Amino acid sequence: MARHNRSGSGVDQRGQKYEVDYQPDWLRKLKVTRKLRSGRQSTKNLFRNPSDHRCAEAGDRVRTTVQCKEQNIDFEVTVRDPHGAVRAVSVTYEVPAQGASASTVRKRRRRAEQIVFTFETGLKPPSAGR
Repeated sequence: MARHNRSGSGVDQRGQKYEVDYQPDWLRKLKVTRKLRSGRQSTKNLFRNPSDHRCAEAGDRVRTTVQCKEQNIDFEVTVRDPHGAVRAVSVTYEVPAQGASASTVRKRRRRAEQIVFTFETGLKPPSAGR
């Protein structure tokens, strides 16, 4: 039987704090990818499940919530995976350019920033004798 979600947190490349509500037997890690001002791309592990193995089956449907108050990010991803075959899910989230409201971004045609969140599964099966 699937277990209840757990809560964790992490910090991105810019030092902004995120809260993650995750299914402990499905999510292995959450990565955040964004473009830096230099034009290069940066990927950072935002959150890693403290457990390296499953304690139970994840269930047919798993839900993960990501929030960052400083950037006004708040979304939830639900995956229906009855065969346990999904290995990763990516979400591209668009936030207004720093210091600009959403309406200012549209009016000035300033580029909004796109942040890619990659949810990876693949926890090891329960260890023998546990």
